[in-house]
Amino acid sequence: MHSFHAVILGIVEGVSEFLPISSTGHLILSARILNIPQTDFVKSFEIIIQLGAILSVIVLYFKTLVKDLRIIKRLCAAFVPTGIIGYLLYKLVKKFLIGNVSVVFWSLLLGGVFIILFELIHREKSDATDDMSCITYPQAILIGLFQVLAIIPGVSRSAATIIGGLICGLKRKTIVEFSFLLAIPTMLAATILDLSKNAASFSSQEFVVLAIGFITSFVVALLAIKFLLAFIQKHSFIAFGVYRVLIALLFLLTMGLS
Repeated sequence: MHSFHAVILGIVEGVSEFLPISSTGHLILSARILNIPQTDFVKSFEIIIQLGAILSVIVLYFKTLVKDLRIIKRLCAAFVPTGIIGYLLYKLVKKFLIGNVSVVFWSLLLGGVFIILFELIHREKSDATDDMSCITYPQAILIGLFQVLAIIPGVSRSAATIIGGLICGLKRKTIVEFSFLLAIPTMLAATILDLSKNAASFSSQEFVVLAIGFITSFVVALLAIKFLLAFIQKHSFIAFGVYRVLIALLFLLTMGLS
Protein backbone atom coordinates (compact mmCIF):
# COMPACT_ATOMS: atom_id res chain seq x y z
CA MET A 1 0.00 0.00 0.00
CA HIS A 2 1.47 3.36 -1.08
CA SER A 3 1.13 6.97 0.07
CA PHE A 4 -1.04 7.71 -2.97
CA HIS A 5 -3.46 5.02 -1.84
CA ALA A 6 -3.50 6.52 1.65
CA VAL A 7 -4.47 9.93 0.27
CA ILE A 8 -7.29 8.49 -1.87
CA LEU A 9 -8.66 6.39 0.96
CA GLY A 10 -8.30 9.34 3.34
CA ILE A 11 -10.45 11.45 1.03
CA VAL A 12 -13.02 8.66 0.74
CA GLU A 13 -13.12 8.30 4.53
CA GLY A 14 -13.40 12.04 5.15
CA VAL A 15 -16.28 12.41 2.71
CA SER A 16 -18.21 9.31 3.72
CA GLU A 17 -17.77 9.02 7.51
CA PHE A 18 -20.62 11.35 8.43
CA LEU A 19 -22.82 10.93 5.38
CA PRO A 20 -25.33 8.02 5.54
CA ILE A 21 -23.52 6.06 2.84
CA SER A 22 -21.09 3.88 4.87
CA SER A 23 -17.46 4.93 5.13
CA THR A 24 -16.30 1.35 5.77
CA GLY A 25 -18.16 0.10 2.72
CA HIS A 26 -16.67 2.83 0.55
CA LEU A 27 -13.17 2.16 1.86
CA ILE A 28 -13.50 -1.54 1.06
CA LEU A 29 -14.86 -0.87 -2.42
CA SER A 30 -12.22 1.81 -3.08
CA ALA A 31 -9.44 -0.55 -2.02
CA ARG A 32 -10.81 -3.15 -4.41
CA ILE A 33 -10.93 -0.66 -7.29
CA LEU A 34 -7.33 0.38 -6.54
CA ASN A 35 -6.32 -3.30 -6.41
CA ILE A 36 -5.14 -3.01 -2.82
CA PRO A 37 -5.04 -6.50 -1.26
CA GLN A 38 -7.13 -6.90 1.91
CA THR A 39 -4.18 -7.62 4.19
CA ASP A 40 -4.40 -7.34 7.98
CA PHE A 41 -2.69 -3.94 7.76
CA VAL A 42 -5.18 -2.63 5.19
CA LYS A 43 -8.07 -3.80 7.38
CA SER A 44 -6.49 -1.97 10.33
CA PHE A 45 -5.90 1.09 8.16
CA GLU A 46 -9.59 1.20 7.25
CA ILE A 47 -10.47 1.24 10.95
CA ILE A 48 -7.79 3.59 12.24
CA ILE A 49 -8.07 6.43 9.70
CA GLN A 50 -11.69 6.87 10.75
CA LEU A 51 -10.25 8.44 13.88
CA GLY A 52 -8.89 11.25 11.69
CA ALA A 53 -12.44 12.09 10.65
CA ILE A 54 -13.56 11.89 14.28
CA LEU A 55 -10.90 14.43 15.26
CA SER A 56 -12.71 16.94 13.07
CA VAL A 57 -15.79 16.53 15.27
CA ILE A 58 -13.74 17.23 18.39
CA VAL A 59 -12.38 20.40 16.78
CA LEU A 60 -15.81 21.65 15.67
CA TYR A 61 -17.73 20.69 18.81
CA PHE A 62 -15.05 21.17 21.48
CA LYS A 63 -16.94 23.96 23.27
CA THR A 64 -20.15 21.92 23.32
CA LEU A 65 -18.37 18.93 24.83
CA VAL A 66 -16.59 21.01 27.45
CA LYS A 67 -19.57 23.11 28.52
CA ASP A 68 -22.36 20.53 28.71
CA LEU A 69 -21.73 17.46 30.87
CA ARG A 70 -25.31 16.29 30.22
CA ILE A 71 -24.46 15.60 26.57
CA ILE A 72 -21.36 13.63 27.54
CA LYS A 73 -23.43 11.46 29.91
CA ARG A 74 -25.89 10.69 27.13
CA LEU A 75 -23.07 9.87 24.73
CA CYS A 76 -21.68 7.44 27.29
CA ALA A 77 -25.08 5.76 27.62
CA ALA A 78 -25.40 5.46 23.84
CA PHE A 79 -21.90 4.02 23.55
CA VAL A 80 -22.46 1.18 26.04
CA PRO A 81 -24.27 -1.22 23.63
CA THR A 82 -21.70 -0.59 20.89
CA GLY A 83 -18.77 -0.97 23.25
CA ILE A 84 -19.93 -4.29 24.67
CA ILE A 85 -21.17 -5.92 21.47
CA GLY A 86 -18.33 -4.49 19.35
CA TYR A 87 -15.71 -5.90 21.73
CA LEU A 88 -17.35 -9.33 21.82
CA LEU A 89 -17.66 -9.54 18.02
CA TYR A 90 -14.35 -7.84 17.08
CA LYS A 91 -12.56 -11.00 15.87
CA LEU A 92 -15.59 -12.24 13.96
CA VAL A 93 -16.13 -8.91 12.21
CA LYS A 94 -12.50 -8.39 11.23
CA LYS A 95 -12.01 -11.96 10.02
CA PHE A 96 -15.24 -12.54 8.12
CA LEU A 97 -16.98 -9.21 7.45
CA ILE A 98 -14.38 -6.50 6.80
CA GLY A 99 -13.27 -6.91 3.21
CA ASN A 100 -16.26 -9.08 2.30
CA VAL A 101 -17.53 -7.49 -0.92
CA SER A 102 -20.80 -9.42 -0.94
CA VAL A 103 -21.67 -8.13 2.54
CA VAL A 104 -20.86 -4.57 1.49
CA PHE A 105 -22.96 -4.85 -1.68
CA TRP A 106 -26.07 -6.12 0.07
CA SER A 107 -25.68 -3.66 2.95
CA LEU A 108 -25.40 -0.71 0.57
CA LEU A 109 -28.29 -1.89 -1.57
CA LEU A 110 -30.76 -2.86 1.15
CA GLY A 111 -29.71 0.07 3.32
CA GLY A 112 -30.38 2.46 0.45
CA VAL A 113 -33.84 1.01 -0.16
CA PHE A 114 -34.62 1.23 3.56
CA ILE A 115 -33.54 4.89 3.76
CA ILE A 116 -35.78 5.78 0.81
CA LEU A 117 -38.80 3.99 2.27
CA PHE A 118 -38.19 5.39 5.75
CA GLU A 119 -37.98 8.97 4.51
CA LEU A 120 -41.19 8.56 2.50
CA ILE A 121 -43.03 7.34 5.60
CA HIS A 122 -41.41 9.32 8.43
CA ARG A 123 -43.02 12.52 9.66
CA GLU A 124 -41.27 14.63 12.28
CA LYS A 125 -43.54 15.52 15.20
CA SER A 126 -43.91 19.11 16.35
CA ASP A 127 -42.74 18.18 19.87
CA ALA A 128 -39.63 16.29 18.68
CA THR A 129 -36.59 16.76 20.93
CA ASP A 130 -34.48 19.63 19.64
CA ASP A 131 -31.74 19.74 22.29
CA MET A 132 -29.05 17.05 22.68
CA SER A 133 -28.93 17.62 26.44
CA CYS A 134 -32.64 16.72 26.66
CA ILE A 135 -32.24 13.29 25.07
CA THR A 136 -33.43 10.72 27.60
CA TYR A 137 -31.20 7.85 28.65
CA PRO A 138 -33.57 5.23 27.15
CA GLN A 139 -33.44 7.17 23.86
CA ALA A 140 -29.64 7.30 24.03
CA ILE A 141 -29.36 3.55 24.66
CA LEU A 142 -31.75 2.78 21.80
CA ILE A 143 -29.68 4.97 19.47
CA GLY A 144 -26.63 3.02 20.63
CA LEU A 145 -28.36 -0.24 19.75
CA PHE A 146 -29.04 1.07 16.26
CA GLN A 147 -25.36 1.98 15.99
CA VAL A 148 -24.43 -1.65 16.68
CA LEU A 149 -25.80 -2.50 13.23
CA ALA A 150 -22.85 -0.60 11.76
CA ILE A 151 -20.43 -3.37 12.70
CA ILE A 152 -21.69 -4.87 9.43
CA PRO A 153 -19.61 -3.23 6.63
CA GLY A 154 -21.81 -1.16 4.37
CA VAL A 155 -24.57 -0.45 6.90
CA SER A 156 -23.34 3.08 7.79
CA ARG A 157 -22.94 4.12 11.40
CA SER A 158 -24.26 7.57 10.54
CA ALA A 159 -27.41 6.25 8.85
CA ALA A 160 -28.13 3.76 11.63
CA THR A 161 -27.85 6.29 14.44
CA ILE A 162 -29.72 9.04 12.58
CA ILE A 163 -32.63 6.78 11.69
CA GLY A 164 -32.62 5.41 15.23
CA GLY A 165 -32.79 8.96 16.59
CA LEU A 166 -35.61 9.95 14.24
CA ILE A 167 -37.57 6.89 15.35
CA CYS A 168 -36.93 7.89 18.97
CA GLY A 169 -38.50 11.30 18.35
CA LEU A 170 -35.51 13.60 17.84
CA LYS A 171 -35.37 16.47 15.39
CA ARG A 172 -33.19 15.86 12.36
CA LYS A 173 -30.48 18.40 13.19
CA THR A 174 -30.36 17.19 16.80
CA ILE A 175 -29.76 13.53 15.95
CA VAL A 176 -27.31 14.40 13.17
CA GLU A 177 -25.15 16.35 15.63
CA PHE A 178 -25.55 13.65 18.29
CA SER A 179 -24.45 11.11 15.69
CA PHE A 180 -21.34 13.21 14.99
CA LEU A 181 -20.45 13.24 18.68
CA LEU A 182 -21.26 9.57 19.24
CA ALA A 183 -18.64 8.74 16.65
CA ILE A 184 -15.94 10.02 19.05
CA PRO A 185 -16.06 7.26 21.71
CA THR A 186 -17.09 4.65 19.15
CA MET A 187 -14.20 5.12 16.75
CA LEU A 188 -11.73 5.93 19.52
CA ALA A 189 -12.51 2.59 21.15
CA ALA A 190 -12.32 0.74 17.81
CA THR A 191 -8.95 2.32 17.02
CA ILE A 192 -7.46 1.63 20.45
CA LEU A 193 -8.66 -1.97 20.30
CA ASP A 194 -7.17 -2.52 16.85
CA LEU A 195 -3.87 -0.80 17.66
CA SER A 196 -3.49 -2.79 20.88
CA LYS A 197 -3.76 -6.00 18.88
CA ASN A 198 -1.86 -5.09 15.71
CA ALA A 199 0.41 -2.03 16.13
CA ALA A 200 3.44 -4.15 17.04
CA SER A 201 3.33 -5.74 13.59
CA PHE A 202 3.30 -2.44 11.65
CA SER A 203 6.48 -1.31 9.92
CA SER A 204 7.74 2.28 10.06
CA GLN A 205 6.55 2.80 6.47
CA GLU A 206 3.09 1.55 7.39
CA PHE A 207 2.91 4.08 10.23
CA VAL A 208 3.73 6.80 7.69
CA VAL A 209 0.92 5.57 5.45
CA LEU A 210 -1.43 5.62 8.44
CA ALA A 211 -0.44 9.20 9.26
CA ILE A 212 -1.10 10.35 5.69
CA GLY A 213 -4.54 8.74 5.65
CA PHE A 214 -5.31 10.13 9.10
CA ILE A 215 -4.47 13.73 8.22
CA THR A 216 -6.27 13.58 4.87
CA SER A 217 -9.47 12.21 6.40
CA PHE A 218 -9.37 14.90 9.11
CA VAL A 219 -9.22 17.79 6.65
CA VAL A 220 -11.84 16.41 4.28
CA ALA A 221 -14.22 15.48 7.13
CA LEU A 222 -14.30 19.10 8.31
CA LEU A 223 -15.85 20.05 4.98
CA ALA A 224 -18.19 17.04 4.91
CA ILE A 225 -19.68 17.90 8.32
CA LYS A 226 -20.43 21.46 7.27
CA PHE A 227 -21.98 20.20 4.04
CA LEU A 228 -24.29 17.75 5.81
CA LEU A 229 -25.49 20.32 8.35
CA ALA A 230 -26.39 22.66 5.50
CA PHE A 231 -27.94 19.87 3.43
CA ILE A 232 -30.39 18.66 6.09
CA GLN A 233 -31.88 22.13 6.47
CA LYS A 234 -33.69 21.73 3.15
CA HIS A 235 -33.47 18.07 2.12
CA SER A 236 -34.27 14.56 3.34
CA PHE A 237 -31.88 11.61 3.01
CA ILE A 238 -33.64 10.14 -0.02
CA ALA A 239 -30.83 11.29 -2.32
CA PHE A 240 -28.34 9.33 -0.21
CA GLY A 241 -30.58 6.26 -0.37
CA VAL A 242 -30.71 6.50 -4.16
CA TYR A 243 -26.94 6.97 -4.26
CA ARG A 244 -26.39 3.83 -2.18
CA VAL A 245 -28.56 1.77 -4.52
CA LEU A 246 -26.83 3.12 -7.62
CA ILE A 247 -23.29 2.62 -6.36
CA ALA A 248 -24.17 -0.92 -5.23
CA LEU A 249 -25.57 -1.77 -8.66
CA LEU A 250 -22.67 -0.09 -10.44
CA PHE A 251 -20.19 -2.09 -8.43
CA LEU A 252 -22.10 -5.30 -9.15
CA LEU A 253 -22.11 -4.61 -12.90
CA THR A 254 -18.50 -3.50 -13.22
CA MET A 255 -16.67 -5.69 -10.74
CA GLY A 256 -18.94 -8.53 -9.71
CA LEU A 257 -18.96 -10.23 -6.34
CA SER A 258 -16.44 -12.58 -4.86
